Amino acid sequence: MAGYNRIILVGNLVDDPKLRYTPNSAAVGTFRLAVNTRSRSANSAEGQDEYMFIDVVTFGRQAETCAQYLAKGRQVLVEGRLRIRSWEGQDGQRRYRTEVAANTVQFLGSAPAEETRDSRRTKDDYLGPQDEYEPDAGDASDDDEPPF
Repeated sequence: MAGYNRIILVGNLVDDPKLRYTPNSAAVGTFRLAVNTRSRSANSAEGQDEYMFIDVVTFGRQAETCAQYLAKGRQVLVEGRLRIRSWEGQDGQRRYRTEVAANTVQFLGSAPAEETRDSRRTKDDYLGPQDEYEPDAGDASDDDEPPF
């Protein structure tokens, strides 16, 4: 039996996208998406937002485009597949991360009126081909409020 692994999310970027390159010069971009769900309790007429923070990874030209034009707070639609990556941490423990490998990233809403992300870059934002893509060691935030 064939499986089906597809996810569609609409949310806001928690931080500016990060762009790195693999040893063979392939672009890899990462960003975290805050997706909210409104729930209502039986005792209250008011709804309450619940936030999920989801890691998204992009590749190639799409990664470079996201890094150039997206910024913290921007709303996007991401379509892709779920994947689980594992690696060995500095302490020798096996670590796992679930993320969305994006096939499509659509920019929603209008771009901020302020300067573009590209004009705010520093030399530290550009990593050379020797910098290999590695997962962040940080864990997802358990905060109830989005950080934007």
